[in-house]
Amino acid sequence: MKYETNITEADLHAYVDGQLDAVRHAQVEAWLKTHPDAARKVADYQLLDRSIHTLFDPVLGEPVPARLRFGAWRARISGIAASAVWLVFGVLVGWGAHAIMAKQEEPALLAHLARPAAFAHTVYTTDSRRPVEIDALEEQRLIDWLSERLRTEVRAPNLVAFGYQLVGGRLLPSTDRMAAQFMYESTNGVRITLYVRRIDGADIEPAFRFSRDRGVHTLYWIDGELGYAISGEIQRDLLLPLAEAAQRQLAI
Repeated sequence: MKYETNITEADLHAYVDGQLDAVRHAQVEAWLKTHPDAARKVADYQLLDRSIHTLFDPVLGEPVPARLRFGAWRARISGIAASAVWLVFGVLVGWGAHAIMAKQEEPALLAHLARPAAFAHTVYTTDSRRPVEIDALEEQRLIDWLSERLRTEVRAPNLVAFGYQLVGGRLLPSTDRMAAQFMYESTNGVRITLYVRRIDGADIEPAFRFSRDRGVHTLYWIDGELGYAISGEIQRDLLLPLAEAAQRQLAI
């Protein structure tokens, strides 16, 4: 199989994910040795990928919560009592399904949205050399590139009224798909980030949710096919107006 020698962004992500055949893998590896900026970017991707697996892989082996083990409970019901219970249960299912789904959605949103957003915030806001891939001087190119990679329109809200200027942004590998990160900085050097990714949650209530992970506060929400998370090492009451402004602008 013959390839063009030009190495694309897609090749770099495929290299990190182990998706290249031996020939292309060798070509990318050789190219990285002569392109230190790209090599640093790939190293960042690999670090993020390893860290996400370290954080979330243990969840795969967790036992099913007792509240979800309907089968064991049902096996103990017999005869007339079973008929009566299941009649009542059938009536209640319609009323309770939404509440059950609301409880189950939280772990998924934390795992796929809030926690990766907080971790990416920590990794890149502390990077003094390359906090973003494309800076705010090329904002339209950044937005076009991220929209193309995420296969949906993404935008960077304007937070100047709150004292935060756009620094730039980057493309990130998320738990099971790509994500975008926009970084903002205040006049006194405080950085916040907005994390955006496609997520399976079109029917999820578009309300703010809050999480805290090792000093990083995150407010996150769903709007249609996209999930958003705004993170910062600032108090929740200072983060909330920024999230509200971002949500208003992104909903237009």
